[in-house]
Amino acid sequence: MEIAYQKMVKIHYTLKDTDGNTLDTSTAGEPLEYMHGIGSLIPGLEKELEGKNPGDKFHSEIEPALGYGEYDEALVAEVPRSQFDANFPIEVGQQFQADTATGPMIVKVTKVTDDKITVDGNHELAGKKLCFDVEVVDVRDATEAELEPFVNSGCGSGCASCGGCSGCGGSCGE
Repeated sequence: MEIAYQKMVKIHYTLKDTDGNTLDTSTAGEPLEYMHGIGSLIPGLEKELEGKNPGDKFHSEIEPALGYGEYDEALVAEVPRSQFDANFPIEVGQQFQADTATGPMIVKVTKVTDDKITVDGNHELAGKKLCFDVEVVDVRDATEAELEPFVNSGCGSGCASCGGCSGCGGSCGE
């Protein structure tokens, strides 16, 4: 059975950066299982998997625009230290949820001074080419229970997350 919309897929993958450093892998454990076509994977990898069959192995290099996006300087902000709890130590590398004009966003602390905290809302892999080695382990039809969140209710995560029902194939009408 080939990979197509709303098929359940299991893959083993190794993700490396362009220098060959392994960033993530499933090969030492269970394969990653996902439903194809609903935005569970980055767009470039999902596109590469379309039409593949169990046993297929491939290498793919995904450009930032089809990965975690281009790095966006507008998502970096200096915040006055006074906006943080004075009793809470802030350190580089910490992540937390911030309320923004477009809704909640996970940000990472990149710089700390006495009066300012610099936070970055970009995904840590934004702006980077991603190099995947993938093996398709299994492809099967989704069960009724697995499909339930997508039947007559869109994708279940709100149309803003995927750009509207045409993006996820749902029918929520937004």
